[in-house]
Amino acid sequence: MSTLILGIESSCDDTSAAVLSDGQVLSNVTASQAVHLRYGGVVPELASRAHEQNIIPVVDKALGDAGISADDLSAVAFTRGPGLMGSLLVGVSFAKGFALALGKPIIEVNHLQAHVSAHFIVEEGKERPKFPFLCLLVSGGNSQILLVKDYMDMEIIGQTIDDAAGEAFDKCAKVMGLGYPGGPVINKLANEGDPKAFTFAKPHIAGYDYSFSGLKTSFLYTLRDELKKDPNFIEKNKADLCASLQATVIDILMKNLTRAAKDLGITTVAVAGGVSANSGLRDAFERLHTSRGWDVFVPKFSYTTDNAAMVASAGYRKFEKGIFADMDAAPFSRTVI
Repeated sequence: MSTLILGIESSCDDTSAAVLSDGQVLSNVTASQAVHLRYGGVVPELASRAHEQNIIPVVDKALGDAGISADDLSAVAFTRGPGLMGSLLVGVSFAKGFALALGKPIIEVNHLQAHVSAHFIVEEGKERPKFPFLCLLVSGGNSQILLVKDYMDMEIIGQTIDDAAGEAFDKCAKVMGLGYPGGPVINKLANEGDPKAFTFAKPHIAGYDYSFSGLKTSFLYTLRDELKKDPNFIEKNKADLCASLQATVIDILMKNLTRAAKDLGITTVAVAGGVSANSGLRDAFERLHTSRGWDVFVPKFSYTTDNAAMVASAGYRKFEKGIFADMDAAPFSRTVI
């Protein structure tokens, strides 16, 4: 009999539900929230209200697309945290009530581990990374290097001490008037620009930790100084600014990852999180395969942003080991793996 896991993700502004059968995706449905675009960032109160509107139709569609009924489910997995508290409360509360009504067990999932678990989704003809491996987890809120020893044994060996890579993209994009979210716009313009046109500061941090505040400041100072000379500087150099910024961020990320891999003697690396959709970063990982012969794993674009398939994937591994949550499990906004 197949193990059918319903995954629910509501950590930020995407309401998502997915059904996995023995680790294979039967459905993966996500409702995004356009309401935040006008504010230049996610507004927590608006996000939680939108989740309340979206959660039932999203779950209903996920079950329908999977061709199963709720009674067929083996368990319900949900993102417990980290994330926005109001958003998490909607997903966690729904998961509990839904599972309780069905008499099914619940499985709590760490959002960061879920991103890594996207690589464990079972697909015909697709290889999965062998343990141990290093995973670069990069998003709007996180920039970490994880040593992945097992499905549920992940150790942070490096992380940002200030801004995350995605946050740096968004803030720099906002200053240039590119809108929100800024990462995809910067990526698109970077493909048209010269990555060597401008030089920005790179941090000197001990170990494998990251810092992007200095880069952000360097970028802002460059704009400030050049705008004094030419008020149209940004418009004239938009593509080159984006290309140079993106190249600098990728160089910072990859330098620590490759150093950690060499130090630990690991030749299998993966990338996960929203910024893993960046074409420049994906190309940098592919170069590790062609130039060094390392085993490289890059997620499908549909698994880069917040989605429930990755939550259900993590939940499936816990289900196999009989690890379930209690009904008093409360969401949390911050944590470490």
